[in-house]
Parts: sequence; structure tokens; C-alpha cells
Amino acid sequence: MAEGENAMAELRGLGSPIADVISPHPFTGWQAAFDPLLAPGARNYWKSHDFRELDDAAIDAILDAVADLPDPACEIFIAHVGGAMARVAHDATAFPQRDAHFTMNVHTRWTDPGLDDSCISWARDLYERVGPFAAASVYVNFVPGDDPGRLAEAYGGNMERLRLVKARYDPENRFLVNHNIEPATEPVAAE
Repeated sequence: MAEGENAMAELRGLGSPIADVISPHPFTGWQAAFDPLLAPGARNYWKSHDFRELDDAAIDAILDAVADLPDPACEIFIAHVGGAMARVAHDATAFPQRDAHFTMNVHTRWTDPGLDDSCISWARDLYERVGPFAAASVYVNFVPGDDPGRLAEAYGGNMERLRLVKARYDPENRFLVNHNIEPATEPVAAE
């Protein structure tokens, strides 16, 4: 704990944050931390990019977007991920993005249906503006339903293996909701 507090002292010395949630947490608590933001009845739309580094021009575009939020409930979430997850091989699970990187989730949330176009357009515009600085990867949970073409970015080199697994265990593609992985069309040999 003392080492952690020392490591965070400089960051905490920057000013008074809106919230300071830096402390030990169970993994399940971290996973559920943002659940209250996804309240029933709210309208939601999001776009996401991964970045190997945050270029100054990308930061400028993000700051411009923050100054022009279409609804007070909208947010731009940036997380730096890496660390222990890099101890797992890229091909050991479906998720291959194991190296340290930043994830940006542009999350629009609103309740008035009259704001649908402005909120969705705002998210798409920021997504396009920072696209030139993004890595060719994304976390599949942050891909909206109208953007299924990004599955290859989400699964990278593991996509074909996932298609083979799907062909073996679900060749008729019955499990197809959310972001569907189409079964491979070539025969799959039994082990």
C-alpha cells in the first residue's frame, strides 16, 4: 500500500479531482464500476478506438469535443490498459490486445429522443477526427451494433481460429446475437 500511495502522490498533487477512486478493488468491483451509468431508459450510443500513444492532435480533438458535449450525461472515457494482462499470450484467448495501450470510449447518453441525431453525430464525428491516430484494434464490448465490420480489429489474428471454433460447435450459427462471428465454411476435423 505504501508503494502504491507513493506512486500516486504526484498524480494526486495535480489538484482536486472530481473523484479519487484509486485504491485496491476486487476485480468484480472494477468490472461493475460503471454499471450505474447505464441506467434503464437512457438512450446510449458509443464509438471506440485504441491508441498506442495519445498524439497531441488526438488530445486536441478530444478536448474540443469535451467543450461541445451534446448532453451533460455524455462522456469521453480514456483508460490506460496493460500490465498483468500482457503476461497472457496474444493467442491464448479470444482477446488479443495484450500490450499496453489506451482505450478511448466515446459514450453518449441522453434521455430526450429529440437529441438522437445530435448525440450520435457528436460521437461519430469525434471517432472520425481521432481515427488517423488510432491503432487498428478495439475492445469488442465497445463496438456499437451499427459497426459490425470492426470484428477483425477486435479479434485480430484470432478471428480465423474463432471462426473455426464456431464452425465446430455452432455450424448452423444459432448463437448469432451481438457481434456475430460467422462459422468458417471449410470443414472442421474432429479431434
